[in-house]
Amino acid sequence: MIGTRVKVSIRCKRCGERFVLRGKQEKGRIETGFKQCLCNNQADFDIEPME
Repeated sequence: MIGTRVKVSIRCKRCGERFVLRGKQEKGRIETGFKQCLCNNQADFDIEPME
């Protein structure tokens, strides 16, 4: 199935803030639309799929 919806956990490596979002998994990538953390970090995240 293309575009499977998955729940992901995003943790900011700078401030430690955590976010739980839903995203689409396509071709091994997960797209959530998440742009930046509250601390203005735009690139340094741990993104893990949840079950």
